[in-house]
Amino acid sequence: MPTVLVTGASRGIGREFASQYREAGWRVIATCRDPEGAGYKNSDAFELDVSDPVSIKNLANLLAGVPIDLLINNAGINRAKHANFGNLDYDAWDEVMWVNVLAPLRVAECFATHVAYSDLKQIVFLSSIMGSIEDNSGGMPIYRSSKAALNQAVRSVAPELRSKGITSLLIHPGWVRTDMGGPNAAIDVQTSVSGMRETIAALTPVMAGSYVNYDGKPIPW
Repeated sequence: MPTVLVTGASRGIGREFASQYREAGWRVIATCRDPEGAGYKNSDAFELDVSDPVSIKNLANLLAGVPIDLLINNAGINRAKHANFGNLDYDAWDEVMWVNVLAPLRVAECFATHVAYSDLKQIVFLSSIMGSIEDNSGGMPIYRSSKAALNQAVRSVAPELRSKGITSLLIHPGWVRTDMGGPNAAIDVQTSVSGMRETIAALTPVMAGSYVNYDGKPIPW
């Protein structure tokens, strides 16, 4: 039975990842800030606040020796959506960079040993097409810059992860009808996650550090 650890599994895409992998027969380690409040009652739901380095290290220590075939860095935020040049919210920007960039890299560092112990050895980072510099029509500089920074960071560490046998991937979930994506988004969460699962299942070491859409198509950097 392969094992997947999902961050931000309380709702939306993260919760759907947990649900679909559980239905597929995987062991699912669902993590979020309040598992009980999110309705998780099984022993494989754990408290994790990705914005807190101590919380990340504590969970990594708690799960020491547990092989994690697939680590999905899903947790992320979007603050000050309507802030643009002239009214930029720098406190919100700092928070978004911390959660969307530093946190997933810290999670990957703390759990790299767990992933290296496994059979599949995969780490997936949820990015966004809004992190593409080439495909940028303007607006939302706070969120866009956080995903562009995540892309650069993951691309930079991909060779070192690969030297440990770990394959990394940056994936855009699509414009999804979630609290973040809004009710007018193009696809539902089930379509997004099932597409991403197919793309992840086809992941090979040669794709390490790639930046793709939920259906596997490459996205320009």
